[in-house]
Amino acid sequence: MKKHADRGNDLFELVMYGVAAVCFVYFLIKGNWAKVLEAALIIGVLLLIRVVVKLTKTPMFAALRFCILLFITITMIMANEFGFYGIIPYLDKFEHLFSGVILCFVGLLIYKKANDSGKSSASNPRVAIWLSLFFSIAMAGVWEIYEFTTDHFLGLNSQNGSLVDTMTDIICGTAGAIGTSIYLAFQAKNKKMPLLDEKH
Repeated sequence: MKKHADRGNDLFELVMYGVAAVCFVYFLIKGNWAKVLEAALIIGVLLLIRVVVKLTKTPMFAALRFCILLFITITMIMANEFGFYGIIPYLDKFEHLFSGVILCFVGLLIYKKANDSGKSSASNPRVAIWLSLFFSIAMAGVWEIYEFTTDHFLGLNSQNGSLVDTMTDIICGTAGAIGTSIYLAFQAKNKKMPLLDEKH
């Protein structure tokens, strides 16, 4: 199953490279330099992820890799490259919801990395789940602080000048984190928790 999931992610990533390359050529012909830059950025982000994984020697488990690839597809390809923000209502909120899922998995990866570097090799699923949950929620707040800072000092409008927009984004990210934590709890109960119960 693990090898099958890895092959699926490899194919998914290959398709993303293909779509980005087609977009790059198409928008280059059209003279739309913003879209050309976006297509190049998609390829750059995919390559950067591979470089980070290799340099840190921290391979991503299949579920996390799939979530990251899907997130890039939604935010960079669908939303920015093809303009889906104007087609799908509340797409931005869905992105924040999904980011909560990804950050929860990242928190799990951090726990695993820290646990492996310690003296004890025994993993505690409960601690891992709580750490993942709080890490994801904290990062949702950090992102809004970043948006507030750039809006204030650079004159941007990421938060639409609205506390409602800010809080809704945090709530969406938190909801994604809670949902993922519940999923991890069920997986831990069945001894199938990603990273902690994987057989290598």
